[in-house]
Amino acid sequence: MSTSTHEAGSSALAIHVRTTRDSLAVDLSDGRTVIVPLSWFPRLLHATAQERGDWRLIAGGEGIHWNVLDEDISVEGLLAGRPSGESQRSFERWVAVRRSQKTTTRAGRSTRVPPTAQADSSVRRASARR
Repeated sequence: MSTSTHEAGSSALAIHVRTTRDSLAVDLSDGRTVIVPLSWFPRLLHATAQERGDWRLIAGGEGIHWNVLDEDISVEGLLAGRPSGESQRSFERWVAVRRSQKTTTRAGRSTRVPPTAQADSSVRRASARR
């Protein structure tokens, strides 16, 4: 049996991200895949599949950012086994804002207005990279 000698501060970078209803999987540049419970990141847990799929790599792969969810996760934190450090109070405020957002109807569907007033035009949708 062999054990990984990589430390949390290693130079591994994120290259791809996947989510399911209950997990976050991040493929790393050194060949590893880190899979953690989605419950570690309440904003991702409460997001729609579409919102979870709208991510981008930041700092050359040192982290992942979800613009609409205002969520950032570092590879270092994942490797160290650190769940979200967001306080319960902050999360509750985020949920309240999310619930109070106006909805608009387009083509007979209700669409949630993103909590951020302006979309970052430099954000490339994950689907464009696939």
